[in-house]
Amino acid sequence: MSIQLSDHFNYKRLVRFCLPPIAMMIFTSIYSVVDGFFVSNWVGKTAFAAVNLIYPFVMILGGVGFMLGAGGSALVAKTLGEGDRPRANRYFTMMVMATVWAGVVLSALGIVFLRPIAVALGAEGEMADDCVLYGRILLGFNTCFMLQNLFQTFLTTAQKPKLGLFCTLAAGVTNMALDALFVAGFRWGIAGAAVATGISQTVGGALPLVYFLRPNDSVLRLTATRMDFGALARACGNGSSELMNNIAGSVVSMLFNFQLMRLAGQDGVAAYGVLMYVNFVFLAIFIGYTIGAAPIISYHYGAEDSGEVRGLLRKSLRLMGGVGVAMTLLAWLLAGPLAKVFVGYDGALMAMTRHAFHICSLMFLVAGVNIFTSSFFTALNNGLVSAVIAFLRGLVFQCLSVLVLPVLLGLEGVWWAVVVADVCSFLVSVSFLAVKRKQYGY
Repeated sequence: MSIQLSDHFNYKRLVRFCLPPIAMMIFTSIYSVVDGFFVSNWVGKTAFAAVNLIYPFVMILGGVGFMLGAGGSALVAKTLGEGDRPRANRYFTMMVMATVWAGVVLSALGIVFLRPIAVALGAEGEMADDCVLYGRILLGFNTCFMLQNLFQTFLTTAQKPKLGLFCTLAAGVTNMALDALFVAGFRWGIAGAAVATGISQTVGGALPLVYFLRPNDSVLRLTATRMDFGALARACGNGSSELMNNIAGSVVSMLFNFQLMRLAGQDGVAAYGVLMYVNFVFLAIFIGYTIGAAPIISYHYGAEDSGEVRGLLRKSLRLMGGVGVAMTLLAWLLAGPLAKVFVGYDGALMAMTRHAFHICSLMFLVAGVNIFTSSFFTALNNGLVSAVIAFLRGLVFQCLSVLVLPVLLGLEGVWWAVVVADVCSFLVSVSFLAVKRKQYGY
């Protein structure tokens, strides 16, 4: 029996509904990691460092899809909860159109300005050339990447989370197979990795688009619509926290890489790249859960069922806390083996990576609560609070930490920066939950 947004959710039903988007995000993260694995082991650490240096900029542009997906999904799910399905379909169609237009414009701008950006980040010579080659190929596929990000959320809102998982699996298998073929087989180097990723993003964006263009049995349809710029602005404002998370993560990654180039050279950037790849997989569990839970919260908020919203909040916080403890323990155990997989060819680099991961893994204790709390307020259509939490966690606290702590602790300060930032964010998240409890009745 399928689970509906209107159902009552106990722990079992909540986890069952959220498992497909969790698996979807884990797999998305894993196939992103595959690029790094092949580039590091078959092309070399200079190319690996180049990928990690320029990829955050590409992610900033692709993050617009996350914004329209999160903010638009909250608006659509709330509208469904109010019982107005035709208007929900018009909003959904408008988000897809806006994503395509934004993708074309942002891709063109990114391709033009990529080299000066790479140079500003500290790339020189061969590393700068690798940054430009990899980045420009990826940006050629950026519109598809943005659609993939958009549909990851909307397939859950359409009550088709398993379809979202299937599309992600198809994209992931495509990427991994083509990485092996282009990089390890044909020896196309960093260009082969970029082409493999771009084709996989096309698969991830095109399959859901084809599904919604055809007659289907979901609660959402693509339909004739006109641009409602007021609704689009509300969706963008509400989803701004997700865009801010993406931008902040990318800007912070650039700042981390800049500090590491200064303190440890290419080895530092390569070690940080391994940390980010592994963190993608671990944090994907939290992000996937929020993708699944957010439409449920939005629906019951639109239906004015405060009791269900309260129950969802309490269950989610307990789940995030428990999973965070388990992740921290697992990360400590896997630090050595994971470092060996990526950079086992260089003993000093492997030791640096293992040590850094032991420190950074402490952030998992509170990161889940922070990620969920930001998403929770997005689901309640309170984009301001959500954006403040995301802005402080993703940008302010991390930037301050990575600028100040290395002055006091040197290279160690870089590794501790993410932990300190998430602890500060945890205090902010808990404070907002306490202050807003009467307004939303939870």
